[in-house]
Parts: sequence; structure tokens; C-alpha cells
Amino acid sequence: MPDLGPYKKAYQIFSWASLVALVIVILLVLRTSPAPQVPNDPAAAARAEKKFEAADQAKAAGQPAQVALDRTELNSYLAQNLQMEGGQPAAAGVSSPAGASPTANAGISTAPGGGAQPSAAVEDQPTLDQVQSAVKDVKVDMVGDVVKAYVLFDFHGKDMTLELDGHLSSEGGFLKFEPISGMLGSLPLPQSTLNSAVEKLMASPENREKLRLPPDVSDIKIVDGQAVLTYK
Repeated sequence: MPDLGPYKKAYQIFSWASLVALVIVILLVLRTSPAPQVPNDPAAAARAEKKFEAADQAKAAGQPAQVALDRTELNSYLAQNLQMEGGQPAAAGVSSPAGASPTANAGISTAPGGGAQPSAAVEDQPTLDQVQSAVKDVKVDMVGDVVKAYVLFDFHGKDMTLELDGHLSSEGGFLKFEPISGMLGSLPLPQSTLNSAVEKLMASPENREKLRLPPDVSDIKIVDGQAVLTYK
């Protein structure tokens, strides 16, 4: 009968190594990442509103219109127009193109993505409303043509963070997000996991509809560290 001693010892080492690896993964996930440092300017949201108003006036005059928001203006505008967990509804009377915030309607606070798939395959996928209801804070940075989103959310009473980097664009009148990297807490996420999560989140027709751009917006993208909206 063969000696099973070495195999038993190897199994014990593997079991302990697996346990240690699992503990490390859990600690990394639960370890929240610091939010990006975005300059604070109380007048930034007002500047963003004025840019949208100027775009409305240009459209009314039959002229091409475009709005470019830097990271301070974009974050201030998001904070003013998005309802976070335990927060107050968006301020009344806030103006925006076509009577609605392009960023709020497009679901920038959440994980946008690609095309729709049959709803039967994604009945267990959360809606963007459900995702947003757990969000406690959103910060957005922009570097070159990359948008870097930081999300602090509640997961069964525990604060957790999600960081997503990717390319923002439009396709067929809908917002499109292509992830290039991400972290859950301090744990790097594999590219395949990122792609799958974005596709599944956006597979439901309900989520897809929330990414529809306002009728008068033809494109949205990140250019030289700014969010640029182009109007028809």
C-alpha cells in the first residue's frame, strides 16, 4: 500500500494556503479605497448650469452647441442632481438640456455598458435604480480620454468601494461604457469579470432605457480630461 503521508501533508498545506488566500481576498474587498481628490468649488455647479443654458440658446438660434465640463463642474453637477442613499432628492428647479439631466438620465453614477440581451436571461440582474439606491457617494475624475469613477456604497450595512476606469462614448443614441480596469475595495478585478458585470447589468431593457441620451444630444465623450456633450 503506498504511503499517503506526503499527499496528506500536501493537502493540509493546500488547505491552509487556500484559507489564507481567502482571508486576504476578503480583507482586500472590505478595505475601502480613498476617494479621488477633486477640487471643491461652490460655484462649479452654477458654472455648469450656465454652460447648459448657453448651449440651449445656441440651439435655439440654430447654431452648433457643445458643453465641456471639467471634473470640478461635473462632480458638483452630479452631487446636485443625483439622489444618494439617505440623501435629499435633486434640487427643484434645476435646469438641464431637454428638461432632464443628461448625466442623471444616462446613469453615469452607475456602471453603464453595452447592448441589450433577452430579459429572460437576466431576471436576477439588478436595475440601475436598485444599484443607485445603495450608493452613498460618487466621485468622477477624468484623465485624457479615460473616465475614472469612484463609488462608495452600502452592502448589508458595510461601506464598500468600487473603482472603475474606462472609455465613455455613445452608440445608437445610448450611452456606452467600456471598462479597462476596476477595483472592489483594494482587490483588482479581472478584465473578464469587469466586462461580464457591465454586460449583465445593462442586459435588461429597463437598464438599457436609462442609458438613452436626451433627444438633442448626439454624443458624449471624455476629451483632454473634460466631459464633452455635443448637441444635434
